[in-house]
Amino acid sequence: MAAIGIDYGTSNSEVAWFDGKQSQFISLDPLQATSNKIRSSVFIYYEDELPTPPASAVEAKVAQLKRAITEQIEKAKQGYYDAKDPREQQVYSQKVDDLRGEFHNLPALQRRAIQYLLKDMTVEDLPLQKLVETGTFAFGEEGFKRFLATPQKGRLIYSPKNFLGANLDSSQREAFVMMIARQLGYFRQAAESQLNQTVDTAVIGRPVRFHGNRGEEGNQQAVQIMTKAATQAGFTRVEFLEEPIAAAYQVERALPQPTDVLVVDIGGGTTDICCITLSPENLLSLQRQGDVQSVTGARLGGMECDKNLIVKAIAPTMGQGKKTQASLPVPPTYFTDMCAVDDIPRMNRFFSDEYGLDIAQTMSLVAEPAALERLLTVQTDKLSARLVNSSRMAKEMLSSKDSVTLPLNYIEPEFDVTISRTDLNTSMKPWLSKVKKLIADCLENSARPPQMLFMTGGMSLSPIVQQEIRAMLPADLPLIEGDAFNSVCEGLAIQASRLTPAK
Repeated sequence: MAAIGIDYGTSNSEVAWFDGKQSQFISLDPLQATSNKIRSSVFIYYEDELPTPPASAVEAKVAQLKRAITEQIEKAKQGYYDAKDPREQQVYSQKVDDLRGEFHNLPALQRRAIQYLLKDMTVEDLPLQKLVETGTFAFGEEGFKRFLATPQKGRLIYSPKNFLGANLDSSQREAFVMMIARQLGYFRQAAESQLNQTVDTAVIGRPVRFHGNRGEEGNQQAVQIMTKAATQAGFTRVEFLEEPIAAAYQVERALPQPTDVLVVDIGGGTTDICCITLSPENLLSLQRQGDVQSVTGARLGGMECDKNLIVKAIAPTMGQGKKTQASLPVPPTYFTDMCAVDDIPRMNRFFSDEYGLDIAQTMSLVAEPAALERLLTVQTDKLSARLVNSSRMAKEMLSSKDSVTLPLNYIEPEFDVTISRTDLNTSMKPWLSKVKKLIADCLENSARPPQMLFMTGGMSLSPIVQQEIRAMLPADLPLIEGDAFNSVCEGLAIQASRLTPAK
C-alpha cells in the first residue's frame, strides 16, 4: 500500500510519492511538456444530444401541451355546433375524438415535450448536478482544447477548488463532490499504474482559508467536500495539510540545524503565509503543529492578478470608460462580470440572453459601439475563460519582457492588445498591498522573527512580487533557494510517507 501527496491547486494540480529519500512525481498529462502538472480545470461535454430534461420541466411542458389541446378541442366543439350539415359535423366530431385521444396519451405527450425542450435547451440550461451525472469528462490540456474548439458542447469549470468554500446549495455541493472525485480517481489510477502498487492513502494540500466569503464555515465545507470526494475516488485514508507547512517540510531536509523560517506561498487562488521552526531532528515526526508559530492566508492568488490585468489593460479596448449620449458611463460591472470565471452564478448571469440584450442596448446609446461589440462577442460566444487564460499568459511573459502584444483574434479578426510591464505592475498594486498585509500579520503573531525566507508558488517568481516582499523584510534575511512549483507537492508526499508504516 502506498501513500501519495496531492497538490490540488487552483490553476494546476500534481501528485508525488516519497520513498524516504527522494520524490517521484506522477505523470498526469501526456499533452504537457511538464507532464507531472495538469490543469485543474474540467471540461464536461456532450458529443451528441443533451440528456433528457428534468422531470419537472417535462411535466410543465406536458401541462402546456394539454392546455393547447384543450383549446383546440373547444374550437372543434364550436365548429361542430356551427356546422351546416351532418357531414361537416362528422368531421368536427372526429377531430374532437382525435384530440381527446391525444390529450390522454401521456407517453406520446411526454415524448413531444422532451423533443420541444431539447430543441431549445443548451448546456448552460442544465443544473450543475445533472451535467456532472450525465456528461463526459475531459481533463488537462485535452479538456481545454475541447473547450476552445467546441465551447457550446459543454461547460468548462475553470477552477473547481475556488468554489469549495462558497455558498453552495445541496445539489451544487454534491455536484462538486462527484466532479472532484472523478479528478482524484484519475490521479489515484495514474499513481497506481506508475508505482505498480495499490494507493490507498492521500495527504491533500489545503489553503489556510479556502476561496469564499463564509469564513470557518466555508473552510469546513471545503474539507468535507474534498474528504467525501477522496473517499468516492477510492482512498481509505485522507488527511489534509496546510500548503505553506507542506512547502516548509520540503526545504527542511536541506537545513543543518533548527531554523525559524518564514514561508510565503502565493498560488493561483490563495496566498498562505506561515512562520515555522524547521529542524533535521523532526524529519520523521508526524505531529508538527507545535513547530508552527503562526499562519495566515486569504483568497488572494494569481487569478486575481489575471482578472485585474484584464480590467486595467484589455477592458478599455472593449468599451470600458466610454459614456453614453446621456453622459452616463458604460456599467463597469460588465467587465468585472466578464472575468468572473470562478463564480458560477455570476458567470451564468453574464452569459444569459438578458445580459446580452442589456449590452446590446448600451451599444445603441454610445457614439462608437465597435469596442462594445467585442464585449458582446465575449458574452455571446462564452469566451471569458479563454480571455482569462490569455491574460495569465501575458502576465507570465511580462516577467521577462517590457511589453507583449496579445493576439485576441478569437474575439475579432486582427484584434491585438499591447500590454506593458507598467500596466501589469499598476494592476497588481492593490493585490500586493493585501499580500504584504498578510505577511505583516503573520510576523506580528509569531513568537520569534524569522531566520530565513522561503518563497514558493507560481506568483512568487514574479519580479515585482519578489521586490515588494523583500523590501518589507530585513535586507540581510537569507533567502532559501527552492522549487517554486513543486515544493508543496513534495512536502505533501513527505507527510504522506510518515503515515505509511516502515517495512
